[in-house]
Amino acid sequence: MIKLIVLDRDGVINEDLERPVTNPDEWVPIEGSLEAIARLHQAGWSIAVATNQSAVGRGLIELEMLNDIHRRMHEKVNQVGGKIDVVAFCPHTDSDDCACRKPAPGMLYSISERLDAELSNVIVVGDSLRDMQAALAAAATPIIVRTGKGQKTLDTHKGLEHIPAYDDLASYVDDLLAPKDD
Repeated sequence: MIKLIVLDRDGVINEDLERPVTNPDEWVPIEGSLEAIARLHQAGWSIAVATNQSAVGRGLIELEMLNDIHRRMHEKVNQVGGKIDVVAFCPHTDSDDCACRKPAPGMLYSISERLDAELSNVIVVGDSLRDMQAALAAAATPIIVRTGKGQKTLDTHKGLEHIPAYDDLASYVDDLLAPKDD
């Protein structure tokens, strides 16, 4: 059985700019996130990214530029010994009413099909209510991090108390990979 973790991008892996990342130079990793991905990969986990990228649908960036941003992300992860297996993105806006834009679970379904993973065994790490809603809709396990919009999400949305919260991706991976007493 595949061990799969799905990460949101902005606010989990890289700094959330409060606006779209529009070129590779603006893509700045959160301290420890790349190393966390590398540790997951080295521990036998498959890693996917599921990210809403409405900047494409709004005409703020071209698809080629988004690919350049993701190429930088892959390069930075590879440099520290990690690997991202799949990047899924939704280029649509809220008004497009698509099935892939989080909080809809479409990207998670797509990732699970591509990697042949049962979503009930998948962990989804995000920093927003949309990430948590998508995980729950797909019957995956949601984890929220306080980086990006995470702390604000926890402070402003009731009903998330049952979802485990961590300071950042690195602290979650520390806990996930820690030896467990059986």
